[in-house]
Amino acid sequence: MTTMNTSFFSVIICSIHPWNFVQTSLHFERLLGSVPHEIIGIHDARSLAEGYNRGLKRARGDIVIFSHDDVTFLDRQFAQKIGERMQSWDVLGFAGASRLICPVWFGARKHLHGAVCHWSRRRAGYLSLMIYGTQDWPVTGGIEVLDGLCMIARHEVATAVGFDDDTFDGWHLYDCDFSFAAHLAGYRIGVCCDIAYIHASTSVQDGRSVFISDSYKKYAERFSIKYEHRRKILPFDQQSSPGTQCFVDDHETLARLWTEDIFRRATLSIDRRYARKTP
Repeated sequence: MTTMNTSFFSVIICSIHPWNFVQTSLHFERLLGSVPHEIIGIHDARSLAEGYNRGLKRARGDIVIFSHDDVTFLDRQFAQKIGERMQSWDVLGFAGASRLICPVWFGARKHLHGAVCHWSRRRAGYLSLMIYGTQDWPVTGGIEVLDGLCMIARHEVATAVGFDDDTFDGWHLYDCDFSFAAHLAGYRIGVCCDIAYIHASTSVQDGRSVFISDSYKKYAERFSIKYEHRRKILPFDQQSSPGTQCFVDDHETLARLWTEDIFRRATLSIDRRYARKTP
């Protein structure tokens, strides 16, 4: 018989938007329910790395959730799943790569895991689900770098690794840096593939990808310099996404699609696509 863990969760949310913060806070209150938890809001962060470091100093929980202010999880077993998994994992995310290739996690095209769901910019009112694949269900291990939409770490691990707010004093690559530093330190990093969620924002701002902005390029260069002695970091090649995409128009349909069978079928499709391109 599975019993609910008694972990204490600290949820750290950096947000300058009052309504987003209220909504996300209430969402985590419902997700965590009777599980001991606290919500820590940082509303004047100089960068996400700085804000998360400041929140971490206040955190009392043994499990720390670093979350954007526009993420919605659809799995009612979220608290139980995360509490149980953090007994054997050091850091968890929801999309990432098992090989760092360039200064953005989804640039590692043959090494991606998990899925990302956004509100579609092309089809109004539709959700865009991009499945990148899974090697193991429900958690794929051997991960080197994570998407920062929501990262979860044991408190002592987060404290030991920390966020480099000197190098990443803006809004880009704090997540790749934190997760890759944790990987290099030997911590166990996994991607949860079975927890459905929606991330409202995208990497497109004012009709342009943030990954062609001067700001991103600045931090990409800093990232490459920081790790050049550990890994050859290639420039990000802006190509079409390597995942398998579908569009749905409601949460219930999204939840029904978010299954092991669908993910494994998508993984096979992606693998075959790469096989056709291999000489």
